Amino acid sequence: MSGITQPFYPIIYVRGYAMTESEIEATVSTPYMGFNLGATKIRQDWRGNVIKHIFESPLVRLMKDFGYRDIYLDGKERTDKISSRSVVIHRYYEQGDADLGTGKTPSIPEAAEELGELIVKLREQICGDDEEAKKAFKVYLVAHSMGGLVCRSFLQNPDISNQEVKNMVDKVFTYATPHNGIEMGGIHVPKFLSIWDINNFNRENMAKYLGLPKNSKRVDDLNNTFDPKRFFCLVGTNHKDYDVAAGLSRTLAGEMSDGLVKIENATVRKAPRAFVYRSHSGPYGIVNSEEGYQNLIGFLFGNIQVNGILEVEDLPLPPSVNKAYKKGKKIRASYYFESTVSPQGSMMYHLTERRKETYSAVLRKFDELLNVDNIEGLTDPRSPVLFSVFLDTTRITFGRTLVFSVDISVSSTEYEIDEFLFFDRKIPGEYLFRNTVVIRATPNADGWKIRYNLADDAWGESRGREADYDDKGFFIPLKSAKGFSSRLRLSVDTLQ
Repeated sequence: MSGITQPFYPIIYVRGYAMTESEIEATVSTPYMGFNLGATKIRQDWRGNVIKHIFESPLVRLMKDFGYRDIYLDGKERTDKISSRSVVIHRYYEQGDADLGTGKTPSIPEAAEELGELIVKLREQICGDDEEAKKAFKVYLVAHSMGGLVCRSFLQNPDISNQEVKNMVDKVFTYATPHNGIEMGGIHVPKFLSIWDINNFNRENMAKYLGLPKNSKRVDDLNNTFDPKRFFCLVGTNHKDYDVAAGLSRTLAGEMSDGLVKIENATVRKAPRAFVYRSHSGPYGIVNSEEGYQNLIGFLFGNIQVNGILEVEDLPLPPSVNKAYKKGKKIRASYYFESTVSPQGSMMYHLTERRKETYSAVLRKFDELLNVDNIEGLTDPRSPVLFSVFLDTTRITFGRTLVFSVDISVSSTEYEIDEFLFFDRKIPGEYLFRNTVVIRATPNADGWKIRYNLADDAWGESRGREADYDDKGFFIPLKSAKGFSSRLRLSVDTLQ
């Protein structure tokens, strides 16, 4: 079938927003529009300790690791037959350049329409007249920032392209896309701000080109047009290193952002996501990062998805607060759930990192976890989803077992008793639970065998014990001396 081998479909990269005419000219002047940018430094932790690490770029690594190629030859884009393992750049900004195009910047719907045309063109170049190959043909869409909105417009807007072409998209991966618009200084981008097409990120305008209902309060929904399980969102949590506009952007976007896009606006509903300490772009940018690349190849090529949900059974209170609770006083508190996932052998990157310090930890109220009857419309506990990672058993270099670790921490905000805050009920930095869970997953005739050990209690190289199992699947009991009790519920799904 003309070399089409699942999962190695052609990749179309869709770059992000270029604001000014000079930025558009600079973008058009480069052949790979940022997908070829690498990095030489990574942050060792959130405090900013820098160490040297050479990341060649997503493009180069795809070429080195998986045999992908570009489609340029002798100074031109190839129009003859090409390999299914091709990386193609959607050069939609080219028509906005006066030298190579009309000088008129395309709208998002126009760029989306061109994306559909590019997909059809690729199918012809790869498959030719082979009807069997045409049926098997699929593409991956990989996009940064506004590029993700171009992809969504193509998939969601019924007036763009046609369903046959949309069905050729197998998966979508977005880096730092403002799926729910952009807010600066707490103010959403106004509709009238048409200068440099900034109103592309206004929710009312977004609803139009995404084919959503006119009065949508949020626009981060695929609206049943594409399977959210096949749509991955990588979220940046480092606003400090985004230096666009002399730092004005990161100041206005605030701490809970990548310097441009708010964390809460960077995902699509029900889609898997990961959080990495990277800025929107720049030397510590999210695209030119090892973390970004590892999540990308895991999602595109991996054959295993592991999800971790923490089912809380008991949240202990400090003795004095517990005494007040037993007397019938009204207690209010929220809880931070932090998690960091690292694959075996990784010293330089995490697949996902949700931390209080980067404002990306999961926050839940006591009633949401253990007293849901107090919340109208809530029937089941809002158990925090700690992680969703994609792994590849074919890349295991020894044996058949996947090994990864999950650092898990649980802590509380200050406690409120009868609507009064009590700051002396908790020592700053005090945790209800904190440990590293080392997980080993081995395929067997019945599906999977899961073993684990708690690295704070035993050496991480130990094989540990088998995970428990009930009618809902695998789980790992997590308890602390303070009385915290929960189950880390694991699902291991084999992907097509």
